[in-house]
Amino acid sequence: MDIRKIKTLIEMLEESNLNEIEVSQGEESVRISKSINQNNYVNNAPLNNDTNINSSSNEVNDNHELRGNLVTSPIVGTFYRKPSPDKEPFVKVGDIVNKGDVLCIIEAMKMMNEIKSDFDGKVLSIEVDDAQPVEFGQTIIVIE
Repeated sequence: MDIRKIKTLIEMLEESNLNEIEVSQGEESVRISKSINQNNYVNNAPLNNDTNINSSSNEVNDNHELRGNLVTSPIVGTFYRKPSPDKEPFVKVGDIVNKGDVLCIIEAMKMMNEIKSDFDGKVLSIEVDDAQPVEFGQTIIVIE
């Protein structure tokens, strides 16, 4: 199944009241479900000064991560920096990339999906370790 079709299914699911969708096409099938946050409660405990300081520093770190062009995962799967274990990574921090260059692979349902750059620029950071799971919309690479 084409990655564009999967993206369209994800968008349709987000815009609907459904929590899950499953589509089969020939021998291929895909099942997409929304993440449900089970910790929907409010903690009314008072904050101490240490907590406020930590919260402020986390906000600064979050803002720092958002600088540059974010490449996000279009699907849920496993992130791979290399085309195979014995090869060099597609990109390293500091590399210059052009629009259309392959940045990584995300494996989903035994299919290897090449993730290409939508931007020209320098790779500022790689936010995911090799062979780690990624979620839809998760930032995987930042390009200047």
